[in-house]
Amino acid sequence: MTYRLPLDWLQPVKMSRVILHWSAGAHKCSELDKEHYHIIVEGDGNVVRGDHTISDNVTSADGDYAAHTRNCNTGSIGVSMACMAGAIESPFNPGKFPMTETQWNRAIEVIAHLAAFYHIPVTDKTILSHAEVQRNLGIQQNGKWDVARLPFDPKTVGAKDCGDKLRAKVLELL
Repeated sequence: MTYRLPLDWLQPVKMSRVILHWSAGAHKCSELDKEHYHIIVEGDGNVVRGDHTISDNVTSADGDYAAHTRNCNTGSIGVSMACMAGAIESPFNPGKFPMTETQWNRAIEVIAHLAAFYHIPVTDKTILSHAEVQRNLGIQQNGKWDVARLPFDPKTVGAKDCGDKLRAKVLELL
């Protein structure tokens, strides 16, 4: 792994999965992004810590947690890329703030570090994008398509293809 999160961002708790998102915002982390995600990767690859600690998501029963995935926050670490404001799924248009290859690669490094630290195996049920949650975990989502397109790689299309690429890259770093 080339990028490592600051150790004070990580708590020794049991976590089950990492879910990758895009914020549907600009390339800079917003206050709203910080409310919903544990870790945000900006367009230039800069990594920002969210308002909630990872340990806040050991349980969501107390209402104090990073709410990043509908009915799937307990045991889940939310990593987001700050991008894709105004994006349209079909016909595909990445909007004014398309995901950058730099932030995709940094997000993969972040996820690899989280997987190693929390002993999370790399499977399609444990390292996945928000767009894969409904299909892979059977938890209804409201038409979320993050991450189902990579603007810098037009050949990779669909949640499964993007998720498979994510997991392969994470495995390469572990």
